[in-house]
Amino acid sequence: MSDSVILRAPATSAAPALVLRPWGMEDVAALAGLFRDPALRRWTSSAVRDEADAVRWVRAQERGWAAGDRYAFAVLEARPDPAHGPLAGHVVLKAPGNPSAEVGYWTAAHARGRGVAPRALEALTGWAFDTLEADELELLHQVDNLASCRVAQKSRYELAGILPAAPPSFPLEGHEHIRRRDVASGA
Repeated sequence: MSDSVILRAPATSAAPALVLRPWGMEDVAALAGLFRDPALRRWTSSAVRDEADAVRWVRAQERGWAAGDRYAFAVLEARPDPAHGPLAGHVVLKAPGNPSAEVGYWTAAHARGRGVAPRALEALTGWAFDTLEADELELLHQVDNLASCRVAQKSRYELAGILPAAPPSFPLEGHEHIRRRDVASGA
């Protein structure tokens, strides 16, 4: 299934259109480079320190597609070659067969502030509702991650509750945001 899934997000007046495609080995060097960003390392649970870690990470994304339990997309700027444009971020749908699947995302430092995360998340959300027939999607983030909270709000994920801290992985409380299928269709 992964080879045939390409999602798109429209351009804005300040940023090019986005192409979302499954991660591949061609992304390893760029992925390792993006993880030099301290902000990205702070907000993600992934430990990509070098190209060997990036290979392991990409292989894990490929295994998720094969198992059908994790659909991870590289988010690329659609210029000049839409399928191989600059890597701008990542979106993922986790546990798609559960009543409430989880979404996640991150944005590359060079692409922040241009609406990459909300546009990519909207494309993923639409695909999850329309193609996979998900009923509800959950977005979790640490309470002090204000940028993720803004992405959730822009993407119509409503704040559903506060999650207790779970050290060491989650040392602070978190936000749980929910979006239901009826919100996706405007009903």
